[in-house]
Amino acid sequence: MESIPSFLPLLAVLAAYLVGSLSFAVIVSRVMGLSDPRTFGSKNPGATNVLRSGSKVAAVLTLLLDAAKGWLPVVLVKWYGQAYGLGDGTMALVGLAAFLGHVFPVYLKFAGGKGVATALGVLLGFSGWLGLATALIWLLMALVFRYSSLASITAAVLAPVLYVLGDGGLWIMSKSVALCVAVMSLFLLYRHGENINRLIKGTESRLGKKAGTDAAAHAAVHGRAKHGHRHPSQLDQKSKNPGDHP
Repeated sequence: MESIPSFLPLLAVLAAYLVGSLSFAVIVSRVMGLSDPRTFGSKNPGATNVLRSGSKVAAVLTLLLDAAKGWLPVVLVKWYGQAYGLGDGTMALVGLAAFLGHVFPVYLKFAGGKGVATALGVLLGFSGWLGLATALIWLLMALVFRYSSLASITAAVLAPVLYVLGDGGLWIMSKSVALCVAVMSLFLLYRHGENINRLIKGTESRLGKKAGTDAAAHAAVHGRAKHGHRHPSQLDQKSKNPGDHP
């Protein structure tokens, strides 16, 4: 019996990872008869890409369920863990495990989503105020700039700052939880690397666009350039090498 308490943290972390590995973007899409989100748009199994299918209901369900799978393991440890010797350290590890389950899901050969909604659920589990403040930052950025990725990046950067600044006021800071929040933020920035490059280049998709819209616009622009306008370098090359262009 004495070995059971020492085994419980590991069991809780494993259970949180398995719950986090459930890809509700794929599950909801299949149940609602939609295309697999891994086959269109960004190919990311997340709420934003599900929205590109044109179904707002599916996107909202995906968002809520992805957040819930991060929230539930954390609050279970938070509410009932003390009786079994599970403290803030286990709570932080459980939250991180649920987040990593979404990013590297065992059920999808470790190819998962970016983890924004699940990270938000974890934050809500740590503190409702922390999760609410982070969600408001995301919402404000999304409404103003219409880029889900920019909203997620901003929220990820500010979440650890909010947690530290709120210490002694809305919550009592735990070093274990602070480390978990910081690690999730770093992972979110890493997972948004391509989005950051597209934001810099001005080619990032805006919220609400269906799959294929950006690709069609991109093709149209390049088609006009190909048939109606030549790049200056191509004109120079033609003048220098007339034999290459019949």
